[in-house]
Amino acid sequence: MPKKSRDETDVDAQQDKLIKRHARGEHRWPAAAGVLVVLASYAFLPTVIMPVAVRTVVVVLGLVMLIPVIALNPVRLVKQTSWSRTLSVGLALLLAIANVAALVFVVIVLITTGAKDGPSMLLAATQVWLTNMIAFALVYWELDRGGPVTRHTSDRSELPLADFRFAQDEDHDAIDEVKGRSSAAIGWTPSFTDYLYESAIGSMAFSPGAAMPLSPRVKLLLLVQSLGAFIMLALVIAHAVGQLGA
Repeated sequence: MPKKSRDETDVDAQQDKLIKRHARGEHRWPAAAGVLVVLASYAFLPTVIMPVAVRTVVVVLGLVMLIPVIALNPVRLVKQTSWSRTLSVGLALLLAIANVAALVFVVIVLITTGAKDGPSMLLAATQVWLTNMIAFALVYWELDRGGPVTRHTSDRSELPLADFRFAQDEDHDAIDEVKGRSSAAIGWTPSFTDYLYESAIGSMAFSPGAAMPLSPRVKLLLLVQSLGAFIMLALVIAHAVGQLGA
């Protein structure tokens, strides 16, 4: 077998180093803070939008699911069990489903009663829009490449298929100041902030942000999120115009 050149050996060593990375776990609190903001938003939704019983169930169930996963990883996300993974994904889906339910309640109230309390309806719509952005960010964060624990602590060769393609995933052949932030150069992995940005763009521009969706499930989730945000915006504008003409 012919000997490898020095350059080929260096490349192989670099690839081994990148594949066998051991990144520090992601910080717990940005995502946990997002969950708490969403739960607080549900707790203070006007009763005319979502009944007290429904809001109470969502908030209590959300806290019950959040506490154990925080206890398992209080600072950084480095450990995962089957039950913690189930709770984490279930919590994100619970918040997203509750948001869709809140949107339905808002639509029903505006269409059937033509609520005259403009400030309250505007506040409720803002709360639903905010929870839409954060809840779907949590869903994307939990699903992409196996979730935050797997994404940050497993070798890249062991990661599940990606749901999003970020610019850093393909910047390894760019100019130095760009290449220096690439996944290949520093083992970069998306964190909650990256998914929050993508979700915010989806809620405001009704289109993907810097990352492109790859999997059918994420494309459908983006469609649901953008459709909900669009409906909310259209209803709020229509309601505001109606109030001006009243």
